[in-house]
Amino acid sequence: MARASSNRILLNLVLDGLIAALALPVALWLAAPGAWPSGPWWLAGVPGAVAALLLAGLPFGMPRQYWRFAGLRELLGISGAAILAAALFWAACHAVDIWRSPNLAFPVIHALALAALLGAPRVAGRLRARRTTDDSADAAQPVLIASAGDGADLFIRALAQERAPRWRVIGILSLRERQLGRRIQGHPILGLVEEADTVLDQLRAENRLPAAIVLADPRVQGAALQKLMDAADHHGVPVRRAPPPTALDAGAAPRQELRPVSIEELLDRPQVPLDREGMARLVQGRRVLVTGAGGTIGGELARQVAALGPASLTLLDHGEYVLYEIDLELREKHPEILRRAVLADVRDEARIQRLFAEIKPELVFHAAALKHVPMVENDPLEGLLTNALGTRIVADAARAAGTRAMVFISTDKAVNPTSVMGASKRLAEMYCQALDRQARTEKAGMRLITVRFGNVLGSTGSVVPLFRRQLERGGPLTVTHPDMRRYFMTVREAVGLVLQASVVGAEDRPDQPAELSDGGIFVLDMGEPVKIVDLARRMIRLAGLRPEEDVEIRFTGLRPGEKLFEEMFHGQEPPRATQFPGLLMATPRTTDAVQVGRAIDEIAAQARSSATGAALAQLNRMVPEFEHAPLGVA
Repeated sequence: MARASSNRILLNLVLDGLIAALALPVALWLAAPGAWPSGPWWLAGVPGAVAALLLAGLPFGMPRQYWRFAGLRELLGISGAAILAAALFWAACHAVDIWRSPNLAFPVIHALALAALLGAPRVAGRLRARRTTDDSADAAQPVLIASAGDGADLFIRALAQERAPRWRVIGILSLRERQLGRRIQGHPILGLVEEADTVLDQLRAENRLPAAIVLADPRVQGAALQKLMDAADHHGVPVRRAPPPTALDAGAAPRQELRPVSIEELLDRPQVPLDREGMARLVQGRRVLVTGAGGTIGGELARQVAALGPASLTLLDHGEYVLYEIDLELREKHPEILRRAVLADVRDEARIQRLFAEIKPELVFHAAALKHVPMVENDPLEGLLTNALGTRIVADAARAAGTRAMVFISTDKAVNPTSVMGASKRLAEMYCQALDRQARTEKAGMRLITVRFGNVLGSTGSVVPLFRRQLERGGPLTVTHPDMRRYFMTVREAVGLVLQASVVGAEDRPDQPAELSDGGIFVLDMGEPVKIVDLARRMIRLAGLRPEEDVEIRFTGLRPGEKLFEEMFHGQEPPRATQFPGLLMATPRTTDAVQVGRAIDEIAAQARSSATGAALAQLNRMVPEFEHAPLGVA
């Protein structure tokens, strides 16, 4: 490859040198016809003109120019080199006093001749490449671009650089109303993205329906993308995402590979403003520990915390491989961070106490939990030991080690729970609330921030990876109930809001919600719940298939502990808005920390002796709204 590049540079030098040799007599004839220099002068004049151009071309990068992709920048470089070469040659002739042109305009004419002769083959190469592209455009598939100006411009330019493009742009859907009626590189802006249905109707009437709609702008997402997808589905037109701008720019991608739209993009919402400076102040230079660091939430917490520059980061998980993966990832992305991977179980009280006493973490994120509802229903005692006892052990160890703040990751399944998993997380919430209320009342001790939210797209054991696997096998997609609804949020957004809640709750501040001092819980604003069957249909369409025709959707019935609808707030803890976008506050329902801790210890003792009935009865006494539904509840 290096040899081929060197050969190309050498060829450019030879061709530019021949052009410089040709430009000299042309310029002499134009400047003073018939007033030719003497014969011996040519032996020095032609090599001098060639040397002047090759020397002048170096600062403008002429030897490295790619003639087929010559553009305005290259033509400007040629003009600069031509002017400099003509000036050097004129100065050399005067310095050695071997010849003086009778026409004082000769340097200008020489520069113009050089620029014209150097630019002509480059422009011809560009036109030839464009003509080849135009000739192959008849076989290319027509596409409609959805983008603002820059994204459309980059994508069209990238297509123009392909020898045999597979896509032919027939129009553009813009994000800005002021662009309507205008053109980008000759392609008309037919309407707004929101008007896609009308535009497609018009193109269908003209028998010019595109083979695909190409998203060339990352801002087309969420609700706008859903509306565009609905219009495309109505006309049977697939929607595809263009390569990122970094791949389109400068022809980095030899062929523009379009990829399907992901369900995460479809359900993603606009990013709420976050206090990044506050997050940096909270994390920077401090010792941080993340439990459950190998999981979806714990792993993303570790990534975002590492990017904020902690003094040290301890990753704790009981799963060997997942812990190895996140540790390896952070080692590669943040080698400067002092990092430690600890293989441990949060239920091992002696081990956790020794570890915290040794590390003395200043900030703890507790994401370790058993979260899969049917699995915990199969082994309820394991869920109680991990989710309730494990949280108490981590909280007590953190408080004893002098931790400044601990953040507990909870779930919407803790609200009016029908599963052991949800009830065990509610019991853990109660303990954390009680400890936090005690610390705030005494104006001393560890702050304990509880954050509750719903499902995370693509998390381990969630429905999206399941649907993807089922689609790869050709279906069917299994949905438990046609009315099943769930709240969804991307992991990036969820963790960003968890860190925002940590900033607000870690210290006393004037804008802090009043409910926090009484043990209030932060609840992430999850938007509107999504019907799982609609999610299944959307994923089938994103794969370019038709629901019920190409891929079957099969209803299997509710599983143990499942509810049709999840809730974010209990009836006795109505939501309170905060001044922080994306964060709500649940009105506190608290009890005594000693009482909850004693109950957790009793449940743990019953669980260790396999007294399932007694453990669940005690759980029911502590969480009276717990209505166990081992067969699922509608």
